[in-house]
Amino acid sequence: MGTLYYGAQDTPIHIEDRALAHLKVVIATKLRRNESFTLSWQHPEEEPRGRSTIWLHPSIPLMFVFDDPEPPELSRAWIEKLAHSANTSGGILLVDEVLDDPSGED
Repeated sequence: MGTLYYGAQDTPIHIEDRALAHLKVVIATKLRRNESFTLSWQHPEEEPRGRSTIWLHPSIPLMFVFDDPEPPELSRAWIEKLAHSANTSGGILLVDEVLDDPSGED
């Protein structure tokens, strides 16, 4: 389980390492372009039920911490899906990765 530290929050945001790695690519791209946006997610099962949203801005400190020392192989499709949502008025909605069906059936 990775951790996202944002601004002066006392509560770290826990996100599975693979998801956090994909988010990092999209977030870094948006912030490098000096773009602000929101990030929303449903709380993990071990936390109280609900969902949260944060406003990401280039001037606010951000740190990604991964439990796994090796970076995962990234899915271009998942990055594109997250990036597309980042460009909407709703901002990034952290969704589960959809794996391609090798048989070609959906």
